[in-house]
Amino acid sequence: MKKKIRIITHSGNFHADELLAVAAIEIQLNGTLYEVIRTRDPEVWKTGDYVVDVGGVYDPTANRFDHHQKGGAGERNKVPYSSFGLVWKHYGEAICGSKEVADGVEARLVYPIDLADNGTEVYTTVFDGVHPYLLHSVVAAMRPTWKEGEIHDVRFVELIPLMRRIIEREVIAERDRIEGARLVREAYLAATDKRIIVIDGHYPWQDELARHPEPLYLLKPRHEGNSWQVECVRDDVHSFKNRKPLPEAWRGLSGEALGKVTGVPDAVFCHNMRFIAVAKSKESALRLAQMALVA
Repeated sequence: MKKKIRIITHSGNFHADELLAVAAIEIQLNGTLYEVIRTRDPEVWKTGDYVVDVGGVYDPTANRFDHHQKGGAGERNKVPYSSFGLVWKHYGEAICGSKEVADGVEARLVYPIDLADNGTEVYTTVFDGVHPYLLHSVVAAMRPTWKEGEIHDVRFVELIPLMRRIIEREVIAERDRIEGARLVREAYLAATDKRIIVIDGHYPWQDELARHPEPLYLLKPRHEGNSWQVECVRDDVHSFKNRKPLPEAWRGLSGEALGKVTGVPDAVFCHNMRFIAVAKSKESALRLAQMALVA
């Protein structure tokens, strides 16, 4: 019987970084049988084919990926490595199939995990006592409570498929984002009036248009079909501040009321926050955008 690959990490409470590190190694192993051993016994560490988040050693030639040693395990772009970041540093490109995709996944998924695991705040709160529900929150929810007993190992193994799925989905999303951004860039370059950009698909456009100073509105078909929407462009895709909100007079209107105010009979609705409006045709959506420009 073929010996299983041994992936060793620490016992006790688990965190997102070592879970994702193990999941990334699983992807890299490509079907090779393995087992996860969670222990703080240094003698057992020596038997591991991979050792992550424990052991005090970072040595990729020996598949040792810890960051808890004095001085840590380095950083990039001022982001210190956690075990996930170290594993991604060495296997991310192979998992993704290209450095460009691996870099995108690193920025979106790996950086936040590395920062949080190293005790660095990555956000500020606006409402007292209200915090974002993050991947770390999902992992924390899966830890056994004080009434459930010592079942950390069971829960850890249960979470690996979810962590793998998250990595795989982020890889797919980043590949498609890169292709979609190229199509949006082509639409921007082809636009006569670069304040209004028209695309013919559901491409991820926000990041790409935020790089250019002129665009104010984006036109695209709706997922439901048979209608088009006008959406405001933002400088910061993570904020709700639009470069030019839709007219105040349109706020919250729909159907006949919106059609009367705009003079566009097939206008469908305008969001209360004035960042999106919908019409039943591309031509009508374009009319709404052109009206908003001069409002």
